Amino acid sequence: PQPSKTQPLKALVTGDFGREYLVMLPDRTECVASRKGKKQDVTCGDEVLISMTGPKAARIDEVLARRNVLFRQDVWREKTLAANIDHAVIICAPSPPFSPTFLNLCLVACEAANIPATIMLNKKDLPEFDAAYAGLRHLEKIGYNVLPISAKFDITPLRPLLDGKKTLFVGESGMGKSRTVNNLVMRDVAKEGEISIALNAGKHTTTFTRLYWLDKDTAIIDSPGMQSFGLFHLEEDDIAYAMPEFRPYFGECKFNDCAHMDEPGCAVLAAAEVGKIEAQRLSFYQALIEQQRELRQSHPDWKR
Repeated sequence: PQPSKTQPLKALVTGDFGREYLVMLPDRTECVASRKGKKQDVTCGDEVLISMTGPKAARIDEVLARRNVLFRQDVWREKTLAANIDHAVIICAPSPPFSPTFLNLCLVACEAANIPATIMLNKKDLPEFDAAYAGLRHLEKIGYNVLPISAKFDITPLRPLLDGKKTLFVGESGMGKSRTVNNLVMRDVAKEGEISIALNAGKHTTTFTRLYWLDKDTAIIDSPGMQSFGLFHLEEDDIAYAMPEFRPYFGECKFNDCAHMDEPGCAVLAAAEVGKIEAQRLSFYQALIEQQRELRQSHPDWKR
């Protein structure tokens, strides 16, 4: 009898290199995979169905439903950054100073995707550390976990927060993300030539995203350094809801469609007036809404 066509295998995407991917098979070995069509959107953390096309080669036939997804912004386009993640760690440092706007964008993206976030304040050994930590206290007050750490000397306080989860690591360049990832994976992942060799990608692998297993239940996803999360897909209501400190005041505004910008009788603005909402967070929110409105006006037909 003719051998039957190979059954599709379920696999996990562990490397996203733009045109090609690494996938982990059920036996936990990895192989290189390509996508079936250009329109197919595949990212690290995706569960996929694949067909083997050779001893160590596969084709991704289908992306299974995602629990969540995060995007990064690339000019006018959003690119998927990671899917099906349980937790995000946003790495900040006092020197070079981190961008509060970038941090707030990360937090909004995570809230909107329903992904718990930890703020890791790195470089605890630097003299500027205490001032940087003081600048994050208002985020602790609204429920965020701020973890002071020195990736250079001791990464152990971070490890329990990762157990049994898939955690995405994000951060601007210079914050110590590479060192953190290397210390967790216990090797210098950037110097491993295996990826470029496997994919023949040479110099084009600077913006790849990669998943590393720390044990059989715990994985971290290392993302490329980036300037911003993609938030174009969010409506104004989504952004307001992604500010946890605004939520107690929803329903108390004079107008049902209040956007908390400059409307009379806005409960959020009233709370900010008396210091119940941090002025810096309110102005970040308002600037983000303004930006969304301008982008939507200038790109009315914008699609992700």
